[in-house]
Amino acid sequence: MFRRLAAGVTRRPWWVIGAWLVAATALILLAPSPETKASQEAPAGAEAARAARLAEAAFPGGTADSTIIVVHRPDGSLTEADLAAVDRVAGELAPAGVLPLEAGGAVAENHAVALLRAGPSPTGSDAAAIEDLRRLVAEAFAGTGLSALVTGPSAVDADLAGAIADAERVVTAVTLGLIVVLLLAFFRSPVAVLLPLLAVGLVYGVSTALLGLGSAAWGVALGREVPTMLVVVLFGIGTDYVLFLLFRYRERLRAGDTPRQAIANAVERIGEVIFSAGFAVIVAFSALALASLGFFATMGPALAVSVLVMVLAALTLIPAVVTVLGRAVFWPSRAAAPDRRQAGRFTGWVGRGVARHSLAVAAGTAVLLGGLGAGAILTKADYDPISQLPSGSESARAVEVMRTGFPAGALSPTQVYLDAAQPLAPAQLEAVVTAVAALPGVAAPMPPQVSADGRTAMVPVLLAVDPYSAAAFDIVTGPLRDAARAAAPPEVTVLVGGESMLWAEIRDGTSRDLTLIFPLAGLLFALILAGLLRAVLAPLYLVLMVVAGFAATLGATTLLFQGAMGRGGLSFTLPIILYLFVTAIGTDYNILVTARLREEIRDRRTPREAAALAIAHAGPSVLAAALILSGTFATLLFAGVPFFTQIGFAVTVGILIVAFAVSLLLVPSVTALVGRAAWWPGRRSPVGSPPNADLMPEVGGVVQSGTGGSAGR
Repeated sequence: MFRRLAAGVTRRPWWVIGAWLVAATALILLAPSPETKASQEAPAGAEAARAARLAEAAFPGGTADSTIIVVHRPDGSLTEADLAAVDRVAGELAPAGVLPLEAGGAVAENHAVALLRAGPSPTGSDAAAIEDLRRLVAEAFAGTGLSALVTGPSAVDADLAGAIADAERVVTAVTLGLIVVLLLAFFRSPVAVLLPLLAVGLVYGVSTALLGLGSAAWGVALGREVPTMLVVVLFGIGTDYVLFLLFRYRERLRAGDTPRQAIANAVERIGEVIFSAGFAVIVAFSALALASLGFFATMGPALAVSVLVMVLAALTLIPAVVTVLGRAVFWPSRAAAPDRRQAGRFTGWVGRGVARHSLAVAAGTAVLLGGLGAGAILTKADYDPISQLPSGSESARAVEVMRTGFPAGALSPTQVYLDAAQPLAPAQLEAVVTAVAALPGVAAPMPPQVSADGRTAMVPVLLAVDPYSAAAFDIVTGPLRDAARAAAPPEVTVLVGGESMLWAEIRDGTSRDLTLIFPLAGLLFALILAGLLRAVLAPLYLVLMVVAGFAATLGATTLLFQGAMGRGGLSFTLPIILYLFVTAIGTDYNILVTARLREEIRDRRTPREAAALAIAHAGPSVLAAALILSGTFATLLFAGVPFFTQIGFAVTVGILIVAFAVSLLLVPSVTALVGRAAWWPGRRSPVGSPPNADLMPEVGGVVQSGTGGSAGR
């Protein structure tokens, strides 16, 4: 298959390049941009979502919106004159939906802070509306000596969206700069630098266009984090695949092939690796379509489509361009000149060490992974969107001020909805309010709001705990809901809504998704590896090694952020992100090394010789690809968003662990120890023609003189 593909691409390279350019231009010009939205959505049918729909139907004008204006005097407590000024300003801001103090606002008992609530405004509660409100508030309070800050779920969401947009610009710029520097270091050629950048840029445009078409066709909006992730994934994994190809191409040029022969041989040999690695990533990403949370269910398939386009480009567009350029790909470097030395000095040394001391290397690496993985036991999930805001954002500062005078739950009251076929009696409402007020963890219920027909009521409840904490989630899904339902008449439907309920259901949905997707992904990885290697035993221990790398990465991240930095937990999405980018993409390196091991075994190598040669030959491309991929994720450390900071650290460390500890040390050492049984039930006798001495790498301390690698055939 890949031999025919290589022959076709190298025979008519201009046709391939032209087809890509025409298709890309048409898609980019004609396709709409993909629609994006906030990702914090409860699973379909969740109680918080049903409560929101009930509120929308019963209160057409809307209940008091969750946008809060926090007013305080920086140099002291609020005076009566200050409170009069607050009421006066609220009246001026009434057209923007701001309510006076007596209509949902409050003054702290210690007079440290006063709250104004903003009802639904004509412009809604999107980011632009929040910015407009902040501008109006700042102008209205100017000259009063008071400070007014806008917060609440809507404002938090707007601040987070702005931070993510800023992060995307920073990440893109830093990623491009880093890739340029690293590629120049590896190839010392501006052409080799531009090739992956232009290819990935083209693929990014095609992928974005396809996602826009899909979004429009199915009416599905992508999570707003997807564009940033798309940049990192495509530049990371796309550069990986280009590197795999270029390293093999350079190896064949050094062996004496003509440029056309070299790229054809490279596609034939490395094409299966790129296809299998890409297929593993695509399957892993696509598995997220089974997730109940919209954040995962849209991000996974969107990234899968992009990786598919990248795989197609790596197998067709890149070889076609290399065919046209020939040796000029590496200009002005002479690194691709014919040379008997086929392996890097460092990787040759590592290969000899692993082959000679396989048991010690395997045991030492296992101890390292196990030690780091033990930290994963301490991992706690953080669902607080406030903790994900950049330091200094207005929403975060407002929350800190508000907490000086109000219960933590004042940021986002929980709503208890009562819905009946007949108008609700005051005594029925009073019974629910009384039952809820007596619960531990509840600071105070607020006055109920009743619909125009009297059949629906909403009881706001202030929690005494942080509304985004595990304690709040447990209260609203347990005692609060139970007490409200017990106090309401049997014919009355009781629903609990609000941010605490929303995030409680996101927590439950995340737990369900993890227990479904992780085992499924492990099975799919094993099947893909079994198909590539035509074996059963090797895929099984390879999957176990990937799991060990995942656990070690999660443990290291936990030890840093929860231990050294004292954070309450890691972002709840982090395990899935690590699954996507460490387990799935990191499998590329395992596939590359294992495919080379199989190649050497088929060329009549002993298992230890095969291990030495596989590391020597595949090692340079693994090292280069891992450094670039981990480097692209390290750029997230500059994003200024705690969510991205955690992802940046975790994936950077994870890629390095999987590439160095797992792919270059553990996989070859264990395979050397297991021997030919690793390829059971495939043919255990070596196949192929005698080894070619011309391809002898610098691993002579392990391989007998006169033998060499199999890269050429």
